[in-house]
Amino acid sequence: MQIQKPEPQPFEKIIKIKRVSKVVKGGKRFSFSAMAVVGDQNGRVGIGYGKANGVPEAIHKALEKARRSMVEVSIVNGTIPHDVCVKYVASKLVMKPAAPGTGIIAAEVVRAVVEAAGIKNILTKSLGSNNPINLAKAALKGLMELRSLEQVAKLRGKTPEEIIRGA
Repeated sequence: MQIQKPEPQPFEKIIKIKRVSKVVKGGKRFSFSAMAVVGDQNGRVGIGYGKANGVPEAIHKALEKARRSMVEVSIVNGTIPHDVCVKYVASKLVMKPAAPGTGIIAAEVVRAVVEAAGIKNILTKSLGSNNPINLAKAALKGLMELRSLEQVAKLRGKTPEEIIRGA
C-alpha cells in the first residue's frame, strides 16, 4: 500500500488592500482594490489586481487574475541563475543569486513574489519608489527576464558546454 502525498497547496498572499473613494454629488463613494500574488512554489508565479465595492470581492478578483496570469520562472538550485536589475515605473529592483542558507533578503512585497515562485535564497535591493504595486510588478518583470544556461544555449543554437567554454 502506497501512501500518496497530498498535492502542495498553491501559495496565495494578499499584498495590498486599499480603500479608494470617488466624490459624487451626495458625498463620497468608497470601493476597495486588492493586489494578490499566487504561485506553485515550483517555478510558476502570477500577480493580480482586483477592484470591487467590498473587500472579499476585490480579493477574489485579484486571486483569479493572479491565477490566470501565472508565468514560468527560471530557478537553479533554489536561487536565480544570474543578477538582474529591473525598473518598473519609478521602482527599481536589483536581484542577485545567493548561496544556500542565505534565505530571502527582500522587502515584504518582493519576498511574497519570490516565495510564491519557489525561490529559497536571493538577495534583493529596492531603489526609488517603494509603492507595493510597482514593486510587485518590478519583481515579476525581473523574474521573467531570467534565463537558465539551457535556455540561452537553445536560443544561440549551441550546447551548454559550448557556452561555458566561450566557443
